[in-house]
Amino acid sequence: MEQEIRTLNIALIGNPNSGKSSVFNKLTGLQQKIGNFPGVTVDKKTGRLPLPDQREATLIDFPGTYSFYPTSKDERIVVQTFANPEDPNYPDAVVYIADVSKLEKHLLLFSQVRDLGIPLVLALNMADIAEREGLKLNTEQLGKDLGVPVVCISGRTGKGIEDLKTALSRLADENFSVERGKKPFHPLSDTERSIAGALRTFLSLRNDYQAVLIAHHYKWLSFLNEGQRERIAEVIREHDFQDLRAQVDETMDRFNHFTPLVRRNIRKREAGPESSLTERLDSLLTHRISGPIIFFLLMLLVFQAIFAWATYPMDLIEGMFALAGNTVREVLAPGWVTDLLTDGVLAGLGGILVFIPQIAILFFLISLLEEVGYMARAAFLFDRLMQRFGLNGRSIVALISGGACAIPAIMSTRTIANWKERLITIMVTPLISCSARIPVYTVLIGFVVPPVTVWGVFNMQGLAFMGLYLLGIAAALGSAFVFKLILKTEESSYLMLELPEYRPPVMRNVWLTVWEKVKTFIIEAGKIIMIISVVLWVLAYFGPPQDMKTARAAALETAAERNLDEQATADLIAAKQIEASFAGHLGRAIEPAIQPLGFDWKIGIALITSFAAREVFVGTMATIYSIGSAEDEFSVRDRMASERNPVTGEPVYNLATSLSLLIFYVLAMQCMSTLAVVKRETKSWKWPIIQFTFMSAMAYLGSLLVYQWLA
Repeated sequence: MEQEIRTLNIALIGNPNSGKSSVFNKLTGLQQKIGNFPGVTVDKKTGRLPLPDQREATLIDFPGTYSFYPTSKDERIVVQTFANPEDPNYPDAVVYIADVSKLEKHLLLFSQVRDLGIPLVLALNMADIAEREGLKLNTEQLGKDLGVPVVCISGRTGKGIEDLKTALSRLADENFSVERGKKPFHPLSDTERSIAGALRTFLSLRNDYQAVLIAHHYKWLSFLNEGQRERIAEVIREHDFQDLRAQVDETMDRFNHFTPLVRRNIRKREAGPESSLTERLDSLLTHRISGPIIFFLLMLLVFQAIFAWATYPMDLIEGMFALAGNTVREVLAPGWVTDLLTDGVLAGLGGILVFIPQIAILFFLISLLEEVGYMARAAFLFDRLMQRFGLNGRSIVALISGGACAIPAIMSTRTIANWKERLITIMVTPLISCSARIPVYTVLIGFVVPPVTVWGVFNMQGLAFMGLYLLGIAAALGSAFVFKLILKTEESSYLMLELPEYRPPVMRNVWLTVWEKVKTFIIEAGKIIMIISVVLWVLAYFGPPQDMKTARAAALETAAERNLDEQATADLIAAKQIEASFAGHLGRAIEPAIQPLGFDWKIGIALITSFAAREVFVGTMATIYSIGSAEDEFSVRDRMASERNPVTGEPVYNLATSLSLLIFYVLAMQCMSTLAVVKRETKSWKWPIIQFTFMSAMAYLGSLLVYQWLA
């Protein structure tokens, strides 16, 4: 009888910038899926890996980590898993990826993993670059010295990948492990041995070093219960274990052990043109004056690409859904089912897919910059400034990208390792004025600022437009500073990164990143957007039966009196029925709350419906005022300009009301798609609810102060 072949769990770990993601992509291709580690919001990327011996392996790509003494939540995941043999992600074997040109720096974590006794193979990545730079490798002797198989690979070209798979097949052998004759890299001190012996007894651990790791981190390891934590604390007190001192001694001891091994087996020639090119570029790109200028020029290119290049595919997508809607109306009989399909389902689906060009373009360009090694420099440039506001150097990319669309900008925050800084970036990015606000600004600025030119150069309306953007930036930084004071975390607020060599991008990695981000948005955020779209359609389409019937009759009577044509009659019916719908009743219901801001029930309806997307404000105004085309902003503006208060006879959209409404749209969270993505990125409804609440409160208070001051 053939023995059943068990699926293996293989961990892929290594330092940040070791090329781990490239190797993962080479090993798994498109056979990947994204999940999250149990109980946390850190992504877990897994892939299916068939081995040469017909075994099936699951490859788990762990977050980039420098050592088992973590400085971020991502790094804690690695410790949490490797310190707990009962963890579902605990590996049967480990592939450790190290940059061969920086092997000394990358072996600290490797030596810690090896001391756990887990079957292990060392994959020396970027072998093609090492060969070009003239590095001489004695991999056979290095493997003997380290006590593990050593394979030279290139995640860029695929060199050595088959050799790595063969080595993994050997690791599947139950008898294979770290060579028994090899001493650990870090021989435990007497105190550490005593603690390890005590902890192994009652925790049923496999390894002394595993017990030492638990002694270091027992306060936050979630798999321990309170009774176990108290027992560990007691053991530590009994042996007078000095945690920080022990970490320093261990780290120094490990470097003293493996540094001579590396220098004996890897010989480097003098720095060549590749390294000097990196130095010359960094002297310009990280300079305190030229660095920020070049960065903002690059970000301007990214912004323009998202804003301009995406226009054509977005228009095409919108046109396709408009055509689909018209086709459905021609095929199906008029009625609520047809309207649900066209205005609810198709509109919701279009609202999801229309963002794909922006997401794809943003992540294509950001991935290119990441691949060539530039994004690490950008984070380095702005980290000190951003940290004053509780942000991170990498936050600058998300904030600038938010000027096009908050959705891909929020998704780009995954490059921020510190959870608090990433969360603050997610929370404040929607305050940056996005392209969806432009139709609202275009319509309302004309009521606030006259179209005059100052000094023959500056258009006042253009300056006002810029002022709204600056207000959003100021609100984002101010809110970030408040969150910095409120949110508590044990993670250190500093940036630790390695500036990689400048290299040509691996386009396979770029395309896989774009595919992954687009797929994640469609599947995860898309289903939430669809649900909310249908709910909003129901609120706007249905209402109390008698009210809807009365509204229709009144519209038909008015149309007959005015001798309106068929299209104008349909627009009038739509305007009357939206007032009588549940959305209209909500508008009436919130009118007392929004009257202090200068808003009436019609604006209230627009506030509700534009929650689907801010630009819906213009279409809602067109429907309410029964003017025909929802696309014609100038018609909307003219009709709004002629609107009068029925009591006072004054214009509804005077200076106070219009400026109040502008301030509201600058600060309010009027985008369900963004909230859906925030929920996806934080793995919780808690943060989108907080985000919606604090931004709505800011918008309300800002509008209230402006209106009451000007009215």
